[in-house]
Amino acid sequence: MDSLLSRLFSSEEEEIYILDCMAYLMVFMAACTFITLLFENIPYGRYATSKYGFPVNVRFAWFVQELPAIAVPLILLFWTVSAKISLLPNRLLVVMYFCHYIQRSLIYPFLIRGGKATPFASFVLAFVFCIYNGYMQIRYLSHYAEYPASWVTHPCFITGSALWLVGWLVNVHSDHILRSLRKPGETGYKIPTGGMFDYVSGANFLGEITEWAGFALAAHSVHSLAFAIFTTVVLASRAVAHHKWYLTKFEDYPKSRKALIPFLF
Repeated sequence: MDSLLSRLFSSEEEEIYILDCMAYLMVFMAACTFITLLFENIPYGRYATSKYGFPVNVRFAWFVQELPAIAVPLILLFWTVSAKISLLPNRLLVVMYFCHYIQRSLIYPFLIRGGKATPFASFVLAFVFCIYNGYMQIRYLSHYAEYPASWVTHPCFITGSALWLVGWLVNVHSDHILRSLRKPGETGYKIPTGGMFDYVSGANFLGEITEWAGFALAAHSVHSLAFAIFTTVVLASRAVAHHKWYLTKFEDYPKSRKALIPFLF
């Protein structure tokens, strides 16, 4: 793998420059996505439509489209010289990343009950994004990111790590609540209650946004920040869309519940 990277990049300076460019491009993609989502919802789940391609089984789609987010980093860690992975801050950040994607790709898909098929276009875009982001995050953390030995006791790392953990727990718990709404074989929608759903319609999205915002604070890099921005744009839009959908679908939907931020928005 090192020989392949050496053919792609003439030097480490060139590769880190490309990694930085990838981060800036992700921020640009986030801006474009924000504008697009003002007019149309992301076509998967309850907003799936046939105009974005043939349907892909929802469990298969989630498993396969998220798998590169694990596979690409593993290749980078085990088949390249990972010069910085021995450093404690780098290791902890890589563990945070893997905790999310192991749950998202290897556990979450097989717990789904019902759920609409994913349009092929959405499936492919998610697959490509996971390759892109998996390489950008883990290549930077494993080979280039340098933190002082005291970084793990820095307020940014401690606060960011705490936010990541809280966000991860909220995300996993909220997914469990949503699954529990459906008995085996059911496919309809119900009003979620419990946990953060008592305060917001997009509790699972709030958890994931918090998770990656914390990761960005702890990692303190343009690469992690770009991912957090992109995640926020996509999931905030989805939370707002869900909130409007619930209000339209259910007459008894709690009027005090917000879309994404408790008591505020």
